[in-house]
Amino acid sequence: MNKVWLWAAVFSSVLLWSAINPKDYLTWFLEVVPALIAAAVMLATRRSFPLTPLVAVLILLHCIILMVGGHYTYAEVPLFDRLGEAFGWQRNNYDKLGHFAQGFVPAMVAREILIRKRVISTSSWRNFLIVSFCLGFSAFYELIEWWVALLSREAAESFLGTQGYAWDTQSDMAWALGGAIIALILLGRLHDRQLNPVGPAR
Repeated sequence: MNKVWLWAAVFSSVLLWSAINPKDYLTWFLEVVPALIAAAVMLATRRSFPLTPLVAVLILLHCIILMVGGHYTYAEVPLFDRLGEAFGWQRNNYDKLGHFAQGFVPAMVAREILIRKRVISTSSWRNFLIVSFCLGFSAFYELIEWWVALLSREAAESFLGTQGYAWDTQSDMAWALGGAIIALILLGRLHDRQLNPVGPAR
């Protein structure tokens, strides 16, 4: 099966599952919108800017995280309830996985764009820009969550998923920052090997 069709099949299957009897359809919609946007952009640019397999898989995994969170809400994902019982957590920490991915995956997407578009040739400055972008994006997403919560009061708690944690916003951004840094450290060389055959973007 063509890799693009396999990607689309997995994405569509998880999306369909997540849309069947979610806890709250408004929260589900708000959570899966970024995944739908990502899929639409990938579809529109699949010929002009085909992604490396690594980045394509990472985006799919991030979309799955978003769709699972949309189905259950981030505060009530069953697996993380069980993990919380096992490790003595005071809250469901699935949202922290989501925010870690919010830094980890965009860092690799940004790295691919910057390298293939030849925006910055120096790796140190490129990494600095990537980490700054991911942290800024995470902060902006927190603002979006706040605005949406103000407009949809009945779904605010499910969408925000703070679970009474006073430092939820700050810790969300810290997880995204950590995710971006870890992605660059762990996956940089593998990404470079996949980028070599692809070459620069047109």
